[in-house]
Amino acid sequence: MADNSKLFEVFPVEILQSGSTSNSYIIVMFEPMSKTTIPILIGEHEAQAIILSKENIETRRPLTHKLLCNICNEFSLEIERVVIDKFSEGIFYTSIYISDGIGSPRRIDSRTSDAVAIALSMHAPIYISSEVMDETGIKSSDMENRMETDEEQEETFTLEELEEQLQQLLEEEEYEKAAEIQAKIDEMKKSNL
Repeated sequence: MADNSKLFEVFPVEILQSGSTSNSYIIVMFEPMSKTTIPILIGEHEAQAIILSKENIETRRPLTHKLLCNICNEFSLEIERVVIDKFSEGIFYTSIYISDGIGSPRRIDSRTSDAVAIALSMHAPIYISSEVMDETGIKSSDMENRMETDEEQEETFTLEELEEQLQQLLEEEEYEKAAEIQAKIDEMKKSNL
């Protein structure tokens, strides 16, 4: 990444199954200032890790991204930020900046999907360089409207039914579906306050 590149904070807003193959997904990153979406192709397991991190769902044993988070916590290391800083030949390149609180943060090269899962778990901001956003971003003023429309079309269940579904999915280790149910439960609890 060029040192003078401007960075924009982005947020993962949804994960969609890719139409190309059943094992690939697209994580949609959103930059709210310019209302730009950045679609990033990821694998099935990576999508699952991001959903679990985003919804704060714990697994019986730590997945790889959670293992790194545990190591950082054990050694008092902080994930300062994640930067999607390059796009070349259809591949996004991402850096994780880790600090020990003493010296300058260290830059670690990472797959974008792993970096996003780690950032979500560690509550670290995710940025994209202006060059990458200009090259891969899609201006979209109706992203929020699309998300609201999708929510309106969902089937309705009681809180108890959703919690039962969640437990069953966790027991079956269907973490992606469990994350979706957890999000519905959280939303239902927020609207009942």
